[in-house]
Parts: sequence; structure tokens; C-alpha cells
Amino acid sequence: MISVKDLEKRYGDIRAVSGVSFDVKRGEIVGLLGHNGAGKTTVMKVMTGFLEPTAGTITVGGKDVRTDRIEVQRQIGYLPESAPLYPEMLVQEYLFMMAELRGIPAADRLNRVSYAVRATGLEKRLVQPIGTLSKGYRQRVGLAQAILHKPDVLVLDEPTNGLDPVQIVEIRNLIRRLAADTTIILSTHILSEIEAVCSRVVILIDGELAANDTLEGLLANNTIRLVLDEGATGVEKTLKRLDGVEHVRKDDAPAGTTRWRIQCAPGTDPSAAIIEAAVGAGWTVRAAGAETPSLENVFRDLMARHIDRAKEAA
Repeated sequence: MISVKDLEKRYGDIRAVSGVSFDVKRGEIVGLLGHNGAGKTTVMKVMTGFLEPTAGTITVGGKDVRTDRIEVQRQIGYLPESAPLYPEMLVQEYLFMMAELRGIPAADRLNRVSYAVRATGLEKRLVQPIGTLSKGYRQRVGLAQAILHKPDVLVLDEPTNGLDPVQIVEIRNLIRRLAADTTIILSTHILSEIEAVCSRVVILIDGELAANDTLEGLLANNTIRLVLDEGATGVEKTLKRLDGVEHVRKDDAPAGTTRWRIQCAPGTDPSAAIIEAAVGAGWTVRAAGAETPSLENVFRDLMARHIDRAKEAA
């Protein structure tokens, strides 16, 4: 449904996105995850035709955003991080105005607005000024305008940013309901957001693609946790030399110990070699074993690898 190929976006000498490629299949909910400034919003703005790419291509439903921008935008419903709402307008006034701007025929507008209102649970807020709504309900209004034309693709930029816990749950449930008929790509820097609603994750770090996998695939990483007495030296260097070890990261640990997360190559189990290396180096091993990864640890591992590569390239 969506194909991003070798996308690059620069602002003068500043590189916002570089060499990013991924695909989104029809019916998927894909999370675009990254730290603030990772390039998530830039990718979305290029995808929706608000920005021109410096290089590369994005197609939506087979239409190129560069050459068929209007056709691409007809297929997309877009909720930016700050939805463009008019606080003095009533909810129904705003939605009918947006239906007209979307080019929906006059005879169909009532049905389309009714559909969007029911989908987003706004029935009791139709004659309320938008400026008097809670932030959660303003997000619902933003989502309603995004689905008026029943788009094939829904693009949501930080859809729960700034909401309270109850509002977050409501918006997440709404996104799941909308996914029954729509392909959804949403950006966030909140890990729990990805785990709650997404089936696949695209991770950006400093404008580059760091991972593109299902949530299950990311959390199936082969990781060993090693806890040593404080004072062990040369740990990272020693472990990185072992066959099957891809990356080593020092983690937070209780006083008097050091904790290491050892990322292993798929299909390998270097645990015996790790223990042997520890004994040979004279380290006191407090604990060692396979670790059930969390999305937070996966993300931190990817960040650590990115930093290591940047240091090596410098």
C-alpha cells in the first residue's frame, strides 16, 4: 500500500532523513518509532505531500507523491501532531466545512459526517464549540476530519501526545477500530504506544533506518544477560571477540556489580563461550542467562549500536 524507497530529505546542510526504505501492507498498523528529532514527522510530511523529498520516492496505492501528489492525498487521511482546528467553530460546523474542502459531494456530506462522528464517538459533542472540548475530544475531532473521505491510508503523527491516561486508552481503542477498514501508520516516541496498537515497527535513529520488523520479531532477539562483580575489566572488548556475539552494552546495575546485555547472532548460543571467557579473565560471575527482551531494551541496544558506529566512523 505504501512504499518508501531510499528517502532523503535535507534542509540545506542539515540531513533530516537519509536512505530510509520500508513498505506498509494493506491493513497493517505500523508504528514509526524514534527519539525526538529522529525524522518521523519529516517522513510523514513527505508521505502526505507537504514536503518535497530531496531524493528517493514514496508511493501510496501505486501513485508517486512527487508526480501524483493530489491523487496520493485523496487516498490519505492525515492527523498532524497539532491538528488544525478552529476553536470558535462548533464540531459539526467544522466537520461539514472539512467535508466540503475534501471535495465530498453535497449530497454525501451528511452521511460522511455521520460516519466520522459515530466512528470517533462525538455524537454528544456536535453542537459544542471546539475550544471548549478537552484535549482528548479535540484529538477525536482531528481524527474525524481525517476519515471523512474514508481514506485507504491514515497517517497519525503522535496521536496521543499530551493526553491523560484515560484519553490515551480511548484514542488507542479508536485507532484499533479504525484499522478494520484502513491501513494506519503512526509516529511516536512512546514505546508503550507501539506495544499497545502496532503489528510492525519501523525504528528511526538520527534520520536513518535502524529496524523494520514485526513486534514479535523485534522481541525475539537472542540476548544474554551477564552480571559481574564490580571491578571486572576489559569486558566489552573480550566479549565482542567471541563468535556469535554481535553487540555488548553495559546496563544499569545494583551497587557492587556490573550488568551487561550481550546481543547474539540469530541461531547462535555463545553462553558457554561467554562463561569460559569470564572465568579465564578472572571475573566473578553473579548471574548469567537468557533475557526476555523488552521493546525499551531493543531500542536502547539499537541506539548504542548507532553511537558505536558513529564513533568508529569519526
